[in-house]
Amino acid sequence: MVHRVWQRASLLISLLMPLNAQPAPVWRDPSPHQIQFVTVETNVQLEVFDWGGSGLPVVLLAGTNTAHIFDDFAPKLAADCHVYGITRRGFGASSIPASGYGPDRLGDDVIAVLDALKINQSVLVGHAFGGMELSSVGSRHPGRVAGLVYLEAAYPFAFDNGKGVTIEDLLKRLPLPPQPLTASDQASFPALLAWYKRVNGIAFPEAEVRNYYFSEPDGSVGNAHTTVSAVQAINTGIAGLKKVTEIRSPALAIFAIPRDERLQLANVEDPAVRAAVEAFLANYAVLQEKQAQAFSDGVPGSRVVRLRNANHYVFLSNEADVLREMRGFLATLK
Repeated sequence: MVHRVWQRASLLISLLMPLNAQPAPVWRDPSPHQIQFVTVETNVQLEVFDWGGSGLPVVLLAGTNTAHIFDDFAPKLAADCHVYGITRRGFGASSIPASGYGPDRLGDDVIAVLDALKINQSVLVGHAFGGMELSSVGSRHPGRVAGLVYLEAAYPFAFDNGKGVTIEDLLKRLPLPPQPLTASDQASFPALLAWYKRVNGIAFPEAEVRNYYFSEPDGSVGNAHTTVSAVQAINTGIAGLKKVTEIRSPALAIFAIPRDERLQLANVEDPAVRAAVEAFLANYAVLQEKQAQAFSDGVPGSRVVRLRNANHYVFLSNEADVLREMRGFLATLK
């Protein structure tokens, strides 16, 4: 009898609890990958993805993101090859050591993963700062590389023969006021993804955002992970970067020239700020073109592709174009 009374009381209490006290439903990553952790150095493990596929191994390396940034792109690429991804140290679920963010150490991490996976030779694909690892591995371990694909990544931190542009030029900030996150933007991860889409014009995979920010018990977005310190460490490593002046592996470089910043401009009402932004973008496109031409002239047999008005995340904004170019490039390596 006491048991039945307790059951009824428990039911009544649960019905009377406010909805906002309910825990958020469990979210599951829909991307069809398997994840393992590979030790690359004492007390340093990296998150390694396997999207499957068959044929030539292709390894995806993110910029200032986790490998989840490829969650939507990688399964489509897996129709042509066996696709892997690596979340570098300092990001997402990978270890966050205090050191080891220089290009060659990051390149050694990639080699350690390839060894663990028993991959003798692969195509490395890097986005943004991922170009550092590509060039580090390609210049120091050319026998391990079947080809290199630079997705908005063939900038001077990846290739600098003195005929392109300086790293300092490329790291200058767009003169735009910040787009602050509001409480409603952080109320849930779908709301945050909508903010990204509204401000940047591209949709990140939800797992990427969930691996960048902590999730609160009610499903709202918490503080960022400690990846900010990793980005700062990478920037410090770039400052003392050993220049890569020669790339011998077959290479494909895709640039977004000019980059699409129309949504950014749409939020600018001050005419003076708008003029400054437009002047910055025009000059930046000139710098990009100079670097693209330096890569084309300096890397024998390379293919350089310019996608007009594409986002810096070219594989998200121009997925079909990038897949087409990569498939064509991979076909030359078989």
